[in-house]
Amino acid sequence: MAIVLLLRHGHSTANADGVLAGWSEGVGLTDTGRGQAARVAERLAPLTVVRAVSSPLQRCLETAAVAVPSLEVATDERLGECHYGSWTGRRLSDAAKDPLWRVIQDDPAAATFPASDVDPGESLGEMAERVVGAVRALDAEVESQHGKAAVWLAVSHGDPIKAVVAEAVGAGIGGLQRVRVDPGSLTAVHVTAGRMVLLASNTHAGDLVGLVLGRQADEAGDSTVGGGAG
Repeated sequence: MAIVLLLRHGHSTANADGVLAGWSEGVGLTDTGRGQAARVAERLAPLTVVRAVSSPLQRCLETAAVAVPSLEVATDERLGECHYGSWTGRRLSDAAKDPLWRVIQDDPAAATFPASDVDPGESLGEMAERVVGAVRALDAEVESQHGKAAVWLAVSHGDPIKAVVAEAVGAGIGGLQRVRVDPGSLTAVHVTAGRMVLLASNTHAGDLVGLVLGRQADEAGDSTVGGGAG
């Protein structure tokens, strides 16, 4: 099946303030974030990206507008940030003092964010199931419309992309905090009928063409014994 490039939004005003933005409105890119998105555009330029789908949140839409200016960007709420409930808008320095912080770090499968009046809250497991399911479904749509060699872009957030990477390496939600996804980074995942295969994670520079060419030959996603031959 197709290959998805997962783009985390660029550095945002919430990142600059050390705040957990969640689904808060009015969180856009900083100058640093716009520069990161521009560098992504340069990296994507040699590729034919057939489709772009984004979280509906402002910081992702602003990133997509710069990264793929020639594409019409669709939105999909399934690619949105985790619903952090009453943690939304909280300073990360304060959140780190909450007992739930250690659960998030040490046993993410057991972590659920308490609901608030404006945000229902969500468990990290529910978030992961939502995002991984969305990537699989969207990838199948891309393949049916553009073929197995297609490359598409999903613009999302840190925890959702970490969930896809954890799924691709077989760690599941329990391995969520073993993954790092920085603002403005690109991660490449080959979605096959049998499994997801991680091609590259948290990249900020370098050629993408070599990552995506020739990866569709084995539909099962089987890896070569002994490693690839280049």
